[in-house]
Amino acid sequence: MAYTAFETMRQINLKRFGEDLGPMQPPVNEGEKANDLKSAALRFLRERCEGLRHDAAIARREAETGVYAGVALSAHQVPYNLQMDTDRLCLEKTLGDFIDSGTAEDAYSVYFCYINMFFGRYGQSKKMVELLSEYESNGSSLLMKHRDHYSHSVYVFALGLAIYDTNAAYRSAFEAFYQCPPDSAANLFLELWGLTSLFHDIGYPFELPFEQVLSYFEVNHQRRGKDSLYLAYHGVDKLIALSEPAKARFEALFGMRFGTVSHLLAWDIARRLGKDYGFTEAYLRDVVDAKPVSPERFGYFMDHAFFSAARLYRELENAFGPDGLNAMHVDALSAILLHNSLYKFAIAFYKDKEKHRAPLPMRAHPLAYMLMLCDELQCWDRTAYGRNSRTELHPMAAKFDFSDDAIQVIYYYDRAEREKIDAYHQAYAAWEAGGREGDAPRLKAYSDMAEKGQRFRTDIEKIVDTGAIPLTVKARTGKVDRSAKHTYLSSSNFLHFYDFAVAIHGRSLPPEATAEQMEARFESHSLEYQLSTLNRARHFARYLDAIRCFYTDKPVDYEMVTRFTPNQAAVFAPMEHERWEREHIAMGWRNGDAYETLPLDVPESEEAAARKALREQLRRHKLVMDGNPTTSEVLEHYESLSDDDKGKDWKPFNKMLTLLKKYDGTRIYRLDRKRSLR
Repeated sequence: MAYTAFETMRQINLKRFGEDLGPMQPPVNEGEKANDLKSAALRFLRERCEGLRHDAAIARREAETGVYAGVALSAHQVPYNLQMDTDRLCLEKTLGDFIDSGTAEDAYSVYFCYINMFFGRYGQSKKMVELLSEYESNGSSLLMKHRDHYSHSVYVFALGLAIYDTNAAYRSAFEAFYQCPPDSAANLFLELWGLTSLFHDIGYPFELPFEQVLSYFEVNHQRRGKDSLYLAYHGVDKLIALSEPAKARFEALFGMRFGTVSHLLAWDIARRLGKDYGFTEAYLRDVVDAKPVSPERFGYFMDHAFFSAARLYRELENAFGPDGLNAMHVDALSAILLHNSLYKFAIAFYKDKEKHRAPLPMRAHPLAYMLMLCDELQCWDRTAYGRNSRTELHPMAAKFDFSDDAIQVIYYYDRAEREKIDAYHQAYAAWEAGGREGDAPRLKAYSDMAEKGQRFRTDIEKIVDTGAIPLTVKARTGKVDRSAKHTYLSSSNFLHFYDFAVAIHGRSLPPEATAEQMEARFESHSLEYQLSTLNRARHFARYLDAIRCFYTDKPVDYEMVTRFTPNQAAVFAPMEHERWEREHIAMGWRNGDAYETLPLDVPESEEAAARKALREQLRRHKLVMDGNPTTSEVLEHYESLSDDDKGKDWKPFNKMLTLLKKYDGTRIYRLDRKRSLR
């Protein structure tokens, strides 16, 4: 049934009004039974996560009192469980959009959904998400080697969902590890896996300055080593120290008292892996403690995983309080700490022929297992920032098949790089013909997948045990298709992007309203409505492009736009109307105006509010189009609207221009009119 609260509300309405008015089940993903990445990941959310975040006690109280506890445009408009199902649908749709495009903007929407669903509110955690993307895009070009970790993390998230959905062995291992029944395990996995995968690289802003210094002093291609100038961190105790309430909480959970986050995680890893891998807690504590302060012990590399785990711990404590932390949060944190270099080089020694240990079995630490597997697999469609990375050959796309409890993946490389690929194959053939003397020729990731030794696959098999998930890897070439990226001249950071949405949403507030008041109003609505406003803001760059304008947070010598003209509005208003239509159709809304005329047993003074609530309970709207209309059909529908309804598609943007002045930095300019020189 997928979205069971939709069906429950539908039956309530049928009994209440004597006709089947809805809400109807949202449209099904086209590849519902397929085993590609998108189909499997979305099927997990739709089919395996029934009842996600439902609360039976709240539902009983609603039935007894007749007062709904759920939020839509305002409080008490819908049943609580219907709101929870709508939240899950938001996550399903945004993840599908991201898999189609791979853009940072769509990745942002996935983060936004997850944080709102499992942290409570995006506003208090937004810096954790936004800083990584901004730091990478602005600071990574100073490095020799660096590729995107923001969209990468959302791809990792999607991969984990797809593997869970299609692999029975992993599901069994997860259920056994957490001792939970199959009908609730998927919901737990979603929460824990989202925590682990989406935030496993948020510590990169600590690693980037370290690499920037090394890059600056490696201009003569001197390899890093004892003569390198490098950074080490001091004052780390402020980041990893446990408060007294947290110490008491973990002592109650584990029967031991810990002083720092790193000691807590070293203990957790040692109890999971120590016996099988032959190390003690004391050994691991020494290694972890040295990570930020003695990089010379680790080949002059800084481990971002240490900072990711520590930074996420701070966010969890801030969101839930010490008493809200649990053992499963610790598992997610220890999985993050393990994923980069700690497990590979300090526990399994996977590249050391003499010290190499067995690959990690999924039963030992399911979250760490899944993170290391997916982190290795996700190497396609990653923006290259570093100077060398921009010239290297990396896969641009990947095609997955998760059938038969296995993973078959084809990585596609740009056909335009055929000359490099042919030269590599010729060099490799010559190396084989010459008796394989010396090192084999390499072409970065391509050679690791295409050579007979299959270094890419065999390295993964050294890290995690793939016995229950057989892995097949192939490399192919293809034509680059960036049409789904929808890149425009407008650019800013995600902090301003969020501000756009808050400003649009706060347009009805008085001019003296503060930024804090506008944000509070924005957060008072359900995730569906917050996300809808974010989508409107996200498409703003496209609308500006259509009228030869752009926004930026950089000072530029162009004429600033303070108000959109009617002619400009006539261009982008139909575009916004089409976005609104397709968004509502995807979210299961249908055409209808019964909410305006159905008999309601409420006082006249409450009727307007009751009809707005009924619209949410039916999920019908008089302006929504049914089916899958073409762009020309949507345009024709827009032209048939009243002036008031047309105004809803462009007037908010004019109001936004005024409200944006409350935020620093972002302004809108005309591309075709530069200021005259003085």
